[in-house]
Amino acid sequence: QVQLVESGGGLVQAGGSLRLSCAASGRTVSTYAMGWFRQAPGKEREFVAGITNTGYTTYYADSVKGRFAISRDNARDTVYLEMNRLKPEDTAVYFCATKRWGSRFHLACEYDYWGQGTQVTVSS
Repeated sequence: QVQLVESGGGLVQAGGSLRLSCAASGRTVSTYAMGWFRQAPGKEREFVAGITNTGYTTYYADSVKGRFAISRDNARDTVYLEMNRLKPEDTAVYFCATKRWGSRFHLACEYDYWGQGTQVTVSS
């Protein structure tokens, strides 16, 4: 079993920055690819960013490319999401998840363990 706990969310003005963390426990996630998703009220959960187990390859949704950066520290079993130039449309609950099968990072069905999420609110 893997437990994932997200942190770092909060309220920020448009144009500001936040850094989200996802700490894993129970079992190392250093051999798993990881991803960040988000879900806004009334909307479906959507892919934000993904990273391979080594951290060498990253993937981003078009809506965040150039503004967000995913990284990981396998020694700490932690994945990060650096979010810059935030926009009101980035407001959502952000979730991290472990990806244990498949090669399509944008598909939520290819992830198994999920955290409880952290709220990010961007004011205009």
